Amino acid sequence: MIRLAALLLIGLLASLPARAFETRAGAAWVYDVTTGTVLLAKNADTMLPPASMSKLMTLNMLFEALRDGRVSLDDTFTVSKRAQAMGGSTMFLTEGERPTVEELIKGIIVNSGNDACVVVAEGLAGTEEEFARKMNDRAKALGMEHSTFANSSGWPHPNQRMSTHDLGILAVRLITEFPEYYGYFSLTEFEHDGRAPDNRFNRNPLLGMGIGADGLKTGHTEEAGFGIVGSAVQSGRRIVFVLTGMTSAQERAQESERIANWAFREFVQKTVAPAGTRVADADVWLGQNALVGLVVAEDLTLLLPSVVQEKVTATVRYTGPVLAPVEVGQKLGEMVVEVPGVEPITVPLVAENAVPRGGFVTHLRTAFGVLSKRVMAEVGS
Repeated sequence: MIRLAALLLIGLLASLPARAFETRAGAAWVYDVTTGTVLLAKNADTMLPPASMSKLMTLNMLFEALRDGRVSLDDTFTVSKRAQAMGGSTMFLTEGERPTVEELIKGIIVNSGNDACVVVAEGLAGTEEEFARKMNDRAKALGMEHSTFANSSGWPHPNQRMSTHDLGILAVRLITEFPEYYGYFSLTEFEHDGRAPDNRFNRNPLLGMGIGADGLKTGHTEEAGFGIVGSAVQSGRRIVFVLTGMTSAQERAQESERIANWAFREFVQKTVAPAGTRVADADVWLGQNALVGLVVAEDLTLLLPSVVQEKVTATVRYTGPVLAPVEVGQKLGEMVVEVPGVEPITVPLVAENAVPRGGFVTHLRTAFGVLSKRVMAEVGS
């Protein structure tokens, strides 16, 4: 039987933000990495042309190859005729030359090099078509349910589509799984052999603004409009945000700064229940004890809207009674915390202490209790 218990987190008050954020972006996703809280989702699962923001998936594939030891930063890939022929933003690579993997990473991030993406795709998979197939397989494995890839660069194609949510998932992965390579995203300038003096600056408008921004990637095509996948850190809190469908580079820069300021200023981070805090009791069947405490396994830290008005509530769910024996730390249920203004948060609950299986007396008492209930039920009928 599923047991439910509604709780009120005593002394914890929150409210809707002082002002709801109305973004001019056609689609958006804002996420607090530190607490795992979605702050804003607008058309977040709509599949849209991602432009150069899809280069993040190419970088993910390359970072995975580096981590697995299949390539190293000093390895070189050969530039093909197809790579040299790429238009749009490039590193101005020439057929036959052999840039290093590290140079290609910088060229993709800073120069948004379409040619560099094709070189990486061919270097890892033989052909760009095979690389795109691998991108699609990997996206599914990573839970990116609203993404399809036809190429490595984001060059316009009907099958090159990503949602802002998926771009956000990808950004969080690049930050948390590959810290040794994430620093490349904060480079403000890169020029390969002096060939791209007019294309040497990073297009990320937030770098250098003083708001803690340190990545990730912009994108623009006529179909997609202007978009950005950004991240920033302030006072130990990291946010990731994805915006797309804006009308100009200026609007993209302004909206990015507005949304970062909103995310940092309108919410506060609080630890509301330290690890080990008991939030409920669960019935135990055939145990030496009739109850076991349900506790949070780790510190429960919430991101709360800054203006205090409404109470935060939680619902405890567990399947009970719990059959003995019970081990300390055994997962027995979950608590769903509802904070006004953000999506519900699910927290695992574990056993506070061990409950051994009862002996003969316990079994006899349990059987007698069941029999008594049946007799009373028959008398009542």
